[in-house]
Amino acid sequence: QVQLVESGGGLVQAGGPLRLSCEVSGFIFSNMYMIMRWYRQGPEKERPEKEREMVAGITRTGSTNYADSVKGRFTISSDSLKNTVYLQMNSLRPEDTAVYYCNAYGMISKRDYWGQGTQVTVSS
Repeated sequence: QVQLVESGGGLVQAGGPLRLSCEVSGFIFSNMYMIMRWYRQGPEKERPEKEREMVAGITRTGSTNYADSVKGRFTISSDSLKNTVYLQMNSLRPEDTAVYYCNAYGMISKRDYWGQGTQVTVSS
């Protein structure tokens, strides 16, 4: 059973850093054809999952990609020993305020798995 558990969210002042963690169980990320991504969903209204914004992604080989809005500020990484994916967020802005979700996408199974989300609030 695949489980993704996020942690590390909280309240931070604009310009500050925060690191999110996504602990993976049910598969070994470094051995699987999976893409791990962080998404976020802003607070302005309820939106379905498909409208979540993709923030950053990483493959098991270490290839990464980022949304333009976070390039140069956010870094995604993984720790194979801990089977955990991280999102280091620096120079945070109020517009980064959102619930951040960890996502695992199976490149062969085409299945999506989601964590429960962690709230990040950036005060101005």
